[in-house]
Amino acid sequence: MRTAIPFCALAAMLVVGGCRLFHEQEAVVQGRSPLRPMRPSPESVALEIIWARYPLGEAELDDAVWSHIDETQIAPAARRELARNGFRVHATDIAPGMLERLREKVDRFQLSDRVSVQDCSFMSLDQVRGGPFDAVFSDLGGLNCTSDLRPVTHSLPGLLRPGGIAIWVLMPPICLWELATALVGNVRFAFRRLARGGTRAHLEGKYFKVYYFTPRQAIASFGPGFSPLAVEGLSVFAPPAEIKDLPKRHHRLYSALCWLDDRLASHPPFRGWGDFFIATLRYVP
Repeated sequence: MRTAIPFCALAAMLVVGGCRLFHEQEAVVQGRSPLRPMRPSPESVALEIIWARYPLGEAELDDAVWSHIDETQIAPAARRELARNGFRVHATDIAPGMLERLREKVDRFQLSDRVSVQDCSFMSLDQVRGGPFDAVFSDLGGLNCTSDLRPVTHSLPGLLRPGGIAIWVLMPPICLWELATALVGNVRFAFRRLARGGTRAHLEGKYFKVYYFTPRQAIASFGPGFSPLAVEGLSVFAPPAEIKDLPKRHHRLYSALCWLDDRLASHPPFRGWGDFFIATLRYVP
């Protein structure tokens, strides 16, 4: 069995470092993909990118994980192996419930030597402990809670090793599936991402602002010290995770839409027309 590759990451909990509202829903905390097992969730697609950049290096575990791409289906023992065989993760958040859940899992699976947790906003990355890291990862639109990505990205040189990568999963202003809802009269929802100055959103009676970024805007926010590696759209032609019936009732249509995603979602302009996009950049000081 090959030697594991050491890997230190400031992990996915940056996703909600400045927007605790997203973690007040049990479904979000549970992290279950409503489309499984037919297609990986957006979360696992982003994790797949990290996996591709930093392979674990153990053939048997590689086979086990890649045969169950969606991280919600990976056996708990295999998930623990991710941390035990070279992955060191420092997770940040400001949601008390999420921090409590994280710490409980670290204790339950005896991963305190590999996984650390810190109460820290993505607007205060200069306070993050444990760096420098090989990668930083912000998942599923948490950074859409700020109107300006530059205060976040300009903190990254203090966190990343030279050659390290940053992976941002953000919501763009154009989502084909949302625009299509205008055809059934849901005009306000269809064009909400195009509103100037952000969109007022609500969750469980609480209101907050959400801002949308194009891939070009996201990449530009990093500055000259970062080199783009890839931009990939999520749910461009295939339906977003909220649309649960289409994969079940119209499997052939769903498969065809996924086929289009696989071939076009990494190319302009389609990569900026999904429910999310993944921007991957390398730090080159």
